[in-house]
Amino acid sequence: MPVSRARRQILAGTVRPTPRQELFARVLIWVHVLSIIASIVLWVMFRRHPERLAGFELPLLLINIPVSGSLVSIVLLAITARLLIGRKRAGLGLVAFFQALAVVAGLSLLAAVVVYPDVLPPALDIWSVRFLMGPGVDIASSLVGLIMVWLCWWARPAFPGRLRRGSWLALGACVAAGILLSGAVAWTLLRVAHPEEPTGVLVRAVFAHVLGFSGPPAAHGVQLPAWIGQIVGVVLALALVLGAVLFSRSARNPTKWTADRELAVRRLLAASPETDSLGYFSTRRDKASVFSEDGRAAVCYDVIAGVSLASGDPIGDPASWPDAIAAWKVEARHYGWIPAVLAAGEQGARAYAADGFDILALGDEAILYPDRYRINSVSMSDVRRAAARARAAGLHVQIRRQADISDEELARLVTDADAWRDGDVERGFSMALDRHGDRADNRSVYVTAQLPDGTIVGLLTFVPWGSRGLSLDLMRRAPDAPNGTNELMVTELMERADDVGVREVSLNFAFLRGVFADAERLGAGMLTKFNSSLLGVFDRFFQLERLYRANQKFEPTWVPRYLCVDSRVSIPQVALACAVAEGFVPYPGIRRRHKQRTPSLDAAHLAAIREIEAAPSVDVAALGPARGDQTRVRLAHLAQLAQRPARTDRPYAVGSWDAVELSRLTPQRWEQAQAATPDAPATMRVSGRVRAVRDHGGVVFVRLVDEGTQAQLILERDTLGAADLADFTRLVDRGDLLLVDVTRGFSRNGTPSLLVSHWRVLAKALHPIPFEAFTDSDARLRRRSTDLIVHPQGAKLLRLRSAVVTSLRRTLDDSGFLEVETPILHSVHGGASARPFTTFINAYGVDLFMRIAPELYLKRLVVAGLGPVYEIGRNFRNEGADATHNPEFTALEAYAPFGDYTTMRLLTQQLVQDAATSVHGAQVLPLRLPQEARDAAARGERVQVDDDTPEQLIDISGQWPVVTVLDAVSAVVGRTVRLDDDFEELLTLAREHGVETEPHMGPGAVIEELYGELVEPATIYPTFYVDFPVETSPLAGGHRSDPTLAERWDLVLGGMELGTAYSELNDPLEQRRRLTEQSLKAAAGDVEAMQVDEDFLRALEVGMPPCGGLGIGVDRLVMALTGTTIRQVLTFPFVRPLGRRGE
Repeated sequence: MPVSRARRQILAGTVRPTPRQELFARVLIWVHVLSIIASIVLWVMFRRHPERLAGFELPLLLINIPVSGSLVSIVLLAITARLLIGRKRAGLGLVAFFQALAVVAGLSLLAAVVVYPDVLPPALDIWSVRFLMGPGVDIASSLVGLIMVWLCWWARPAFPGRLRRGSWLALGACVAAGILLSGAVAWTLLRVAHPEEPTGVLVRAVFAHVLGFSGPPAAHGVQLPAWIGQIVGVVLALALVLGAVLFSRSARNPTKWTADRELAVRRLLAASPETDSLGYFSTRRDKASVFSEDGRAAVCYDVIAGVSLASGDPIGDPASWPDAIAAWKVEARHYGWIPAVLAAGEQGARAYAADGFDILALGDEAILYPDRYRINSVSMSDVRRAAARARAAGLHVQIRRQADISDEELARLVTDADAWRDGDVERGFSMALDRHGDRADNRSVYVTAQLPDGTIVGLLTFVPWGSRGLSLDLMRRAPDAPNGTNELMVTELMERADDVGVREVSLNFAFLRGVFADAERLGAGMLTKFNSSLLGVFDRFFQLERLYRANQKFEPTWVPRYLCVDSRVSIPQVALACAVAEGFVPYPGIRRRHKQRTPSLDAAHLAAIREIEAAPSVDVAALGPARGDQTRVRLAHLAQLAQRPARTDRPYAVGSWDAVELSRLTPQRWEQAQAATPDAPATMRVSGRVRAVRDHGGVVFVRLVDEGTQAQLILERDTLGAADLADFTRLVDRGDLLLVDVTRGFSRNGTPSLLVSHWRVLAKALHPIPFEAFTDSDARLRRRSTDLIVHPQGAKLLRLRSAVVTSLRRTLDDSGFLEVETPILHSVHGGASARPFTTFINAYGVDLFMRIAPELYLKRLVVAGLGPVYEIGRNFRNEGADATHNPEFTALEAYAPFGDYTTMRLLTQQLVQDAATSVHGAQVLPLRLPQEARDAAARGERVQVDDDTPEQLIDISGQWPVVTVLDAVSAVVGRTVRLDDDFEELLTLAREHGVETEPHMGPGAVIEELYGELVEPATIYPTFYVDFPVETSPLAGGHRSDPTLAERWDLVLGGMELGTAYSELNDPLEQRRRLTEQSLKAAAGDVEAMQVDEDFLRALEVGMPPCGGLGIGVDRLVMALTGTTIRQVLTFPFVRPLGRRGE
């Protein structure tokens, strides 16, 4: 939207105030507001104790503000304050006038002291009190007045507001009429009350009292009745009020609504799909608009009761909001309006606060999300029953866009809505549209409820909220509509939101919702309850509590809304403007405006709206990343490759290609190719990436790479032709994926090379590949594909990982195990003690947990008789990440009926030894263990290893040592440790070795903590630690000889746990007891404790045979076999997304 002529004139004639001028303006406003309060206090005292006024006024005389115990003074100060709050230049002129008048009075009194040292002349009798106070007050007052006059002149940029044409004439007429009328009233009353006294003297005395000059009436020589002065004061004050109203009328708005402005607003809304929920209400046709200088943002407002009232956030690009807000504020001050914002969102409130606005909490907006709307939940029983009653009454709900409704039906719906309206005028401003059934709003959604005979009895209308939301405009129902009509319509909209492409719905706004919500809380204070009761009194008129209750029953998400004011001193007038705008308070001209016909758009503008709505809301090209110089050069090369006249091949190839990757170009392949063409040199089609290009004119040398394999290509002009070779050197860049037809040969210096007879680019690399310097660990994680190209050893690790998984499957398959798949999404947190990831399934409306372990499902298959089963799959634990742990990991779990933890131990040993053979060709592992210590470690003896001991391949063949947990802990701490030891001794032992314990731990948990901190990290050679405390093994079967132990082992090697196995617990009663204990821990706040899985327990109660189960971390196994960290063996390690906060 181009900047309007009126706007250009405003900006051209506006001088921005400096911070000091703005500070002076705010202080001046507050001083005059406080002076009004002082005058009210003086007025009350004046009526009760007129003889005491002089003393109270003494401190006020020095600032030269007309503060006195007079009704006229109160009105005069109120007029001045109102003009100052509106930043009108006339208000500053009044202040300067009062100061100048005080200077004149002070100088006159000083002259009178010189000429009449003892008695004040009659002409200055009204200043008798100041005369008695001495010349010091006059001197100080005059100096203050002179300084203030200069300050008023200096601060003019802070008060640019102009008056409406004819304001001075209206004020002068009212003041003159008021003086004449009040004088006539005074003369008439005095003639009746004091016919014997000179009327002129009496009138003068009355006016002295009316204007608030201190002192009892006797000070003027006449004793007057108080009621005469009061009547005259009221008459004069009313005249001043009338003059002030006419004088301070707001200037006419030059930026009022036009059809073109509405189109500009709609374009901004369309360009900002994530707009505020109130954004569409900016298209109201009683709102004006001010745009930013670049036209990418706007503030829409209406002038009501002297307030430039905007609503919601600015529209358009948030980056341009500050400019739009500043322009709107400049315009408001230029015309003497008070800028304010009703119902701003948090983002908008922050933008207004940055421009100096004060932010006040106003209330909350109710937002419903269809994917979270649960009509069948217990907390929504009232809504569910109400909707059921409406359905039982035969109501049928239709949900349609306005575009799908005929003109005749639309007219009937508008008529019904008007007939069902409560009141004779439409209410609403910030969350209401000023028109209904307008074809410019065809994207609006109508929800109607109708009886079986087709009679409409309920209507909801929603305006668009960006590209995926709706914002409530109207909620109406017929007086005889069945109970629950509104609840049914809202519920149907939530359940069928996908039909209209809706993800969020804004309902009503609840003013001061927090007060009602706080009052409902247990232990709410008396003040909170009093505030709630007080607001409840106003509910009859403003529907405060009823709106809150009507929205709360739908369990919305409450989003705060704010009131933004230029200054807190303007709150009373802003509150009045808000009440008038929302239709709660009548105001001159507003009712007439509401009854006026809303302007409509012509066919051309309606067609333009259709184009705006049909255009994509997002410029896809603009969403692309910023391109560097090298990328732009490569893009240019890409375009030229596509336009090569001698080639029809596209630069990004599609289809099957009979090509060999350079890393797989073995001598055997050359021999096969040569055998196919014995009479000519063998030709192969090879692919690889360009690492370097050296141009020697007629000969070009290319270094081609693929997974660590390199070869030299030679391209010659005599073979390819000058044009083809020139294209190669000009358009092929380092990193491009190249396809070449080659024969074997040698360079002139005898270097083995591949001679190129044909080339083409299969895929253009738009970014340079840093083959020589790509060492930054964070960059390598983020650009994993490039990392694997530059560091082919990473790709080798992934191939080894695949070999390990294949070996595991082969060993298990050969052992008679069946591979199965079980769910990853669990409805119950179980299978292991760990903190789960949680999610939500929209289809069923249920909270779910990402799988921690597949154990319970696999055991249910064992119950079903599927025999030995295993699964290799992904598990998820929402815990820490380090060199041996990753929240997302691959694990093997296997269960064998009629086995135990001994048979599973032997199976695990075979699995690891076979996997080692698949990687290294022998049963060896890279361990930090001296060869001479291998035999001692294999016997289960404790071996001390220095930190600088290098890794080397250690033989792991034969049987591995088996050590009980209690024996292992005893060996480390140097004393015998048993489960029946005194618990305090165990705690002391833990403290001595720096092992932390938790309050909920028992003896078994403390011993396992000692094992985990002292034994596990020191174990290098593969060792099985068996017979753990039953306390920490809720799913394991009890030991056959010691009930305090469980038949469980952990396999540890290289200082980390590699796997675990149980003799599985198959007693359903004992299993239920243990899981119940775990669930009680979960209820007490233990996020790792398991819950009771009734489906699993019911299966177990059918009868599970004796069973052995094992679990092996596949990632850790690959780490142990390759001597790497967990991130090196993950295909794509997790890396925090750029631009996200998580710290």
